[in-house]
Amino acid sequence: MPKRTLKVERLGRVEYAAGLEIQRQTERAVLTGAQTDTLLLLEHPHTLTLGRRAANGAIIAPDDVLKTRGVAVFETNRGGKVTYHGLGQIVGYPIIKLSPDREDVHRYVRDLEEVLIRALADFGVEAFRIQGLTGVHTSRGKVAAIGVHIARWVTTHGFALNVNTDLSYFNLIVACEGEPVTSMQELLGLEVEIGAVEDRIIERFAKVFEMEIDGDEVSTGSGSDLVAIEQRIQIGDL
Repeated sequence: MPKRTLKVERLGRVEYAAGLEIQRQTERAVLTGAQTDTLLLLEHPHTLTLGRRAANGAIIAPDDVLKTRGVAVFETNRGGKVTYHGLGQIVGYPIIKLSPDREDVHRYVRDLEEVLIRALADFGVEAFRIQGLTGVHTSRGKVAAIGVHIARWVTTHGFALNVNTDLSYFNLIVACEGEPVTSMQELLGLEVEIGAVEDRIIERFAKVFEMEIDGDEVSTGSGSDLVAIEQRIQIGDL
């Protein structure tokens, strides 16, 4: 069986609501076959998202603190509880068909973890799974969160990897069952180049999911979600 093709889109900084719309349109295109399997890589401004399992009181900061720190809050249909997205973090939204040969939700989540574990190893970071928990962990805390949604075997949402993230924002929530969080910057003691990490994620994703990378990579990141969406529409990706 020939390998499937993976389209990669690096969108830069995108407001969370705009990211949801990009996912929605990409999901529809992938489902209908108008677009091949796609990996969206981007960065969100300061945002807290509540998954389907988020408990009351998961956000412990009062509204005025969230407003002062410029943090938006969204309820989502992904799995998981509450998490933080923000600057210095790589968010990955794989929009791929698991049908017909990968129709296994647990396998899909484990595969996402494997992608990140391998990408982190490329930078000398030893990461691992913890049985019974979702995400990627290190000896100093959780470095990546995973929360997915799957409908008609097409995936949305995905993962968030802390690269140069300001970890103080996690103090606004009860994150990861109370487990400490960390970042690549904290683990390595230096700022890490985001593009280099994205490169490794792309390569590892294609390897784990047995895909060929589309050579016509799209990069529309400009620091503006509106510009990113308009550019994607102009080049016919939606």
